Amino acid sequence: MRRAVCPGSFDPVTNGHLDIIGRAARLFDEVIVGVLINQSKSGLFTVEERIEMLREVTSSYENVRVASFRGLLVDFCRAQRASVLIKGLRAVSDFDYELQMAQMNIGLAGVETLFMPTNPLYSFLSSSLVKDVAKWGGDVSAHVPDLVREALQVRLGPPPRS
Repeated sequence: MRRAVCPGSFDPVTNGHLDIIGRAARLFDEVIVGVLINQSKSGLFTVEERIEMLREVTSSYENVRVASFRGLLVDFCRAQRASVLIKGLRAVSDFDYELQMAQMNIGLAGVETLFMPTNPLYSFLSSSLVKDVAKWGGDVSAHVPDLVREALQVRLGPPPRS
């Protein structure tokens, strides 16, 4: 079975993430969306909330499942019996960092990294940018699933007044 891991913090999941997950689901028998538990960072959404949102928005893919992990990504890959990582690249600056990580992962555990260029529609998109726009009352409906947009509205409340 060809199994791949698509890792990230997904705080929150964006349409750019979903584009990469969907494309990976067409290439592999199983795709595990790995949600990083990072104790040193406090996210807008809890890990449990992110997992639930991801499960909901990927439910149309029968070969995608969502799990959380902490520690080394290669250890998670081993535990999942996955030998491939899927990483989306938005810009050359992403490649510089991701190449170093890919070389470390192959050296540590023989885990290959497949780089997927982002759909140009999402080349500027990041979870941080979505949160900033939503915080100030901007319309993020073109950038996230409705479920996520609604969750952002609930979590962030009305925009601050100037």
